[in-house]
Amino acid sequence: MINLNQFRAFYYVAKYSSYTVAAETLCISQPAVTAQIKLFERFYDMTLFRRQGREIRLTHAGKILFEKAERLFSIEDEVESTLAEIKELNQGLLEIGCTKAYANHIMPSIISVFHRAYPNIKIILEEGSSMAMINSLRDFKNEVIVVAQMDVNDSRLQFVPFSQEEIVVILSAGHPLTRKKEMEFSDIAKEPIILKGTGSGTRQKVMDLYEKQGVIPNVFMESNNTEFIIDLVERGEGISFLVKPSVEHKIKTKKIAVRRLKGIRLFLDVSLGFSKNTPLSPAATAFYEVVKRSFLEESPQNGIRSIMAKILAKQWQNE
Repeated sequence: MINLNQFRAFYYVAKYSSYTVAAETLCISQPAVTAQIKLFERFYDMTLFRRQGREIRLTHAGKILFEKAERLFSIEDEVESTLAEIKELNQGLLEIGCTKAYANHIMPSIISVFHRAYPNIKIILEEGSSMAMINSLRDFKNEVIVVAQMDVNDSRLQFVPFSQEEIVVILSAGHPLTRKKEMEFSDIAKEPIILKGTGSGTRQKVMDLYEKQGVIPNVFMESNNTEFIIDLVERGEGISFLVKPSVEHKIKTKKIAVRRLKGIRLFLDVSLGFSKNTPLSPAATAFYEVVKRSFLEESPQNGIRSIMAKILAKQWQNE
C-alpha cells in the first residue's frame, strides 16, 4: 500500500521544484522531506527527480506520478473544503422525524426559524406516529425527532420537552353536547370515538383517561390521519380527541366544535428526541440549539404556535 506521507512529500517537491518550499508547506524539516522521498524511491526502485545544476527536474516516471498526485491531492483539498463547509454549516443534511400532526402545525414554524439561520442545510422530514419516529431514531434513520412525549424506557434515547399542546374533545357542530360549554366525562363515556392509531401520543393519553375513569372506550374507528378524523367528526360519525392547534382551522368554519372536560386537562409534551450515545452532526446540533433558544427559554405553557408567532415577528422586524 502506498505511503501517503512519502507520496505527499514527492508531490510538493515536484509542485514547487523545491525541497525547501515543500518542507515549509508540510511544516517539517527539509532533511525529513529528503528522507521521505528517498524511502519512496527505494521502495518502488525508481528515480523520480534528477538535478541539473540547482534545478530539480522530474524524470519520465516522476512526470507520470505527478499527474496522478495532482488528481489525488486535488480531491483531498475538495474533501477538506467540504468538511469545513459542513462544520461551518455552509452545507449539510438534517434528517428529522416528526408526527403527522406536528408536521402540519408545528414543523413549518420551526423549520422557518432554522432555515433563516442556516439556509444551506438541506432538510429531509419523515412523518409517522410518535412510536414510529422513536423507532426511526433507534434505527438511525433520523437523527432528531419531534414527537409527543411517550412512556419509553430506553436509556439510549433522550427527550427534551419544549412545549405543551392541549388535547381537546372535538364534536360535530350539530352534536347535542355542543349546548354545554363544559362537559362531564360521563357525557361522553358511551359516545363512539374515532381514535388516533397505535403509537400515537394522543391515543396513549386518551386511553389512560378512560382507564382512570374505569370506562372501556366505544372505539368506532382508528386512524393516524388527522384530517380524516376531523372529516368523520364533522359528518357526525363520532367524537375524537386531538391537539387543539390541529383543529383550529376547522373551528373557524364552525363545522366542528371543541369542548373541554370539567376538571380534566389533557396535555401533550412536544419533545425533541435524539440518541444519547451518538454525537449529533453539526446540522443536528444547530437544530437543537435553535429549538433550545427559541423554546426552552420561553414558557412551554404558552404553546408552540404562540411562541413561534413571537419569534417570527421579531425576525421580520430585524430584516
